[in-house]
Amino acid sequence: MNITLSFKPENIDWEKIAEIFEKAPLGTRDPEKLSRAAANSELLCFAKDGNKFIGFARAISDGEFQAAIYDLCILPEYQSIGLGKKMMTAMMERLGSVSTILYAVPGKEGFYKKMGFIPMLTAMGCFQDEAGMIERGYLKG
Repeated sequence: MNITLSFKPENIDWEKIAEIFEKAPLGTRDPEKLSRAAANSELLCFAKDGNKFIGFARAISDGEFQAAIYDLCILPEYQSIGLGKKMMTAMMERLGSVSTILYAVPGKEGFYKKMGFIPMLTAMGCFQDEAGMIERGYLKG
């Protein structure tokens, strides 16, 4: 394996990034929407093994107080080898000293706790696809 991280959106095959979501499995993402979301994000992280895209994450931030990490996803065959930790560490270092929130996939909360994240008591949301959020286990039905 020759795994590298990149933070520049150059020569990105958004179809391949969308496939990572499906295989991870984190649901379906439209490649064009993913590209637009990335363009509007403060920070992007792409993991590659040679020339193959194997992981992706992004974050939004105001640069002073708050940030949110979204979409940490890794192909199944590259999970549990420390890549998620490597990507999260790199993201947190680049975000700097701001409060950072994220969504944890049900069952993965322990991973984020090891990274220093703690559950929130008062978080609330208004969701475009509430049914999908319930289906993926983020909300109670």
